[in-house]
Amino acid sequence: MNTVDYQIEGLNLHIETESKASWDNNPTAYLIKSIRNVTGMSVTEFCNWLGIPTRTMQQWEKGDRVMPDYVLRLIAYKVQMESQLGRI
Repeated sequence: MNTVDYQIEGLNLHIETESKASWDNNPTAYLIKSIRNVTGMSVTEFCNWLGIPTRTMQQWEKGDRVMPDYVLRLIAYKVQMESQLGRI
């Protein structure tokens, strides 16, 4: 296992990856899954909370589809702000 510490929009993430190569190939897949894990929500709950189709989120988390960087940053920002307000 490889670990990566990452900060995005004020949200600190500690990410465990299969290998450095898997992180280098698709960091976004690891990031979105780690952001969701911060919330403690399932994929379905997270998608309902964000208004994103479940299939889209599953494809992003698996790395089958590339999430736009601005969407990743917006989601991270929302999670950070809602965490600070004690809503999640």
